[in-house]
Amino acid sequence: MLQSSLFVLLGFVILVKGADWFVSGSVSLARHYKISELIIGLTVVAFGTSAPELVVNILSSLKGLNDVTLGNIVGSNLFNLLLILGISGLIYPIVVQVKTVWNEIPFSFLAAAVLLLLCNFTFNRGGQLSINRLDGVILLVFFGLFMRYILIHLRSSNDTLETDYPQHKLSVALLLIGVGLAALIAGSRLVVDHAVKIAHMLGASEKLIGVTLVSAGTSLPELVTSVVAAYRKKSDIAIGNIIGSNIFNIFLILGVSSIIAPIRYNTSFNVDILLLLAATLLLFAFMFSGKKHKLDRWESALLFLIYLGYVFYLLR
Repeated sequence: MLQSSLFVLLGFVILVKGADWFVSGSVSLARHYKISELIIGLTVVAFGTSAPELVVNILSSLKGLNDVTLGNIVGSNLFNLLLILGISGLIYPIVVQVKTVWNEIPFSFLAAAVLLLLCNFTFNRGGQLSINRLDGVILLVFFGLFMRYILIHLRSSNDTLETDYPQHKLSVALLLIGVGLAALIAGSRLVVDHAVKIAHMLGASEKLIGVTLVSAGTSLPELVTSVVAAYRKKSDIAIGNIIGSNIFNIFLILGVSSIIAPIRYNTSFNVDILLLLAATLLLFAFMFSGKKHKLDRWESALLFLIYLGYVFYLLR
């Protein structure tokens, strides 16, 4: 088991570094073609931090690891919303823009609600609850609507978003994209293969491994991005990265995963998705308590404690 644990750790390191190379190369490529920094931040960087989840899910879908596929997404979203946002808000209270309160947080809630409905009202040919290819198309349609919202916002906004990535030559940018993508694939194979081995050795379910170990590992880019943003007092990046990633995870990544291979649904995930819905509503409610449109430290601490309680519930 020690060997498998080391391989999982190595896989996470490769995933994080691969995502960094992929985003760095993509940012340079976008700048080369004179694409604005805001568009880069909302698309390339947001997609880059979700790339580990995407590659891990594609691989687990191809292998028929249904609980790992769904557990990675639901677990990542809970990790993002409760743990990462909790830690970020404890470092520095997060001021949230009005548009995020009224548009993006509700859109994140909608994503979880659509997922819950599709999971519990769609059956495969064998009568088993599932997320089938039609559901995948529906999820991608919602993702398209979200991207349309982003484009409309871009046209009506003069905001800028700074990125810390250096500008590379075109040849170096393409090399970084290629190497980063290869690292993402290699890292995901190590994580999925050896995480499942550990689950079998410990007698743990694939769901438990998916919503804890795998989801935490694939969420490392979001953790680093949001914590650094909070330390630098860049609230928009800290919370925008989390909310945007949660929407990407459900509508894009799960949509693509279910089109590749339909996902059998384990009804025990209903508890996890309901917690995700409740946590999103709680975040929305926090925007109107204390200082309006601000996530205070005590509210962040509550999010953090809820995640600890969730992990305790899983391990009981």
